[in-house]
Amino acid sequence: MNKLAIYLIILLISSILSPFALAEESFTWQDCVKEAQKNHPDLISAEENVKQNQAAKKIAASELFPQLSGNLGASTAKTTSTSSGVTTSKTTETYTYGASADQLIYDGSRTVNNIKAVSENIKASQYNYRFTSTEVRLRLRSAFINLLKAQELLNITEEIYKIRRGNLELITLRYESGLEHKGALLNAQANSAQAEFEILQAKRAIEVAQRQLIKEMGRVEFSKVRAQGDFNIKNSDIEKPDFEVLANNNPSLGRLIAQKNSASFGIKASEANFFPKLSATAGASRNSSKWPPEDDQLSAGLSLSLPLFEGGLRLAEVSQARAVYNQAVENARSARDSIIVTLEQSWANFQDALGEVETQNKFLTASLARAEIAEAQYSLGLIQFDSWTIIEDNLVSNKKAFLNAQANLLLAEASWIQAKGETLEYAD
Repeated sequence: MNKLAIYLIILLISSILSPFALAEESFTWQDCVKEAQKNHPDLISAEENVKQNQAAKKIAASELFPQLSGNLGASTAKTTSTSSGVTTSKTTETYTYGASADQLIYDGSRTVNNIKAVSENIKASQYNYRFTSTEVRLRLRSAFINLLKAQELLNITEEIYKIRRGNLELITLRYESGLEHKGALLNAQANSAQAEFEILQAKRAIEVAQRQLIKEMGRVEFSKVRAQGDFNIKNSDIEKPDFEVLANNNPSLGRLIAQKNSASFGIKASEANFFPKLSATAGASRNSSKWPPEDDQLSAGLSLSLPLFEGGLRLAEVSQARAVYNQAVENARSARDSIIVTLEQSWANFQDALGEVETQNKFLTASLARAEIAEAQYSLGLIQFDSWTIIEDNLVSNKKAFLNAQANLLLAEASWIQAKGETLEYAD
């Protein structure tokens, strides 16, 4: 088999397989959400943080339960003595096993307050998971919209290219007939070349948008995907909402309030260090010089400890805990004020984007009508090239402006939803 035959076989196989290799997966918005919920690393990390705090609560609560321990030991001791010039040695073996228990009775509620503090940390981590979900939703939605926009822009640029090519053919005929000047021909050629370049540019933009969407879906490997959707919105929120109420339900603020509550219990736990600690102890063991041991030993008692002087350690711990609490209070207050401002701004941007879409739609409708009339007039020689090309350029500009306005509206809606604290599960 010669090289040409091998090349033709490879080319044939490639042509058969290429449609499958280059096939794009089509995703609706809900498809993207489902993948992100399962695979996004930020959500997985936030979930693990919740589990860490849940485990920390069990660790803190374990001090309230009896602490049991067992022991098993064996030892050999050799003693040497000298008497009247005679040295003797003796080897003693000792075996022991047993169990002991320690039960906390009172520690000034230190352990109880530590448990309450960790419980608030669990709430904070749960709020943090929700907040992470709002951020993931915004990035995922933005990536989806950008891909949707890039796909539509490719359609528009291909449509513009057809228009430019048609115009070039018309102007070429008129130029060859002596009805148009060379400047008009060169301008039409430049417009056609620009339209061709913009098609390539739009294709590159699609690849970038695909990679962004893949990343926000939590996929590890890149694959070609297609966004399936439109530029419509379901709820315009025309009525101005109560930003104070929305701010109070924001997971970002909820996280900081939980941290503040945890810090308040931290103060109480630090203050409890000044109280005595009372524990009950009990033990049972056997020991003797042979195995198994035969001599029983039982013990029971109370243990009371009280700090007398530690160089100001406990005072410093209380002072530190109060500073942490005060910081948490101010962080929550600052966050609430910022959230309200963000809500107001996001809602205003959303309303502006709504108005911009309506305005650009009217401009596009007018441009389409003007372009249709102008093309007929130019074909009949009723208007000059300069007037016609201005109208054509205006149509191209308005097509792109309307697409940008539609995409910006969806992005503004996504930012407004995120400002309200809505998570991935939010149905729009």
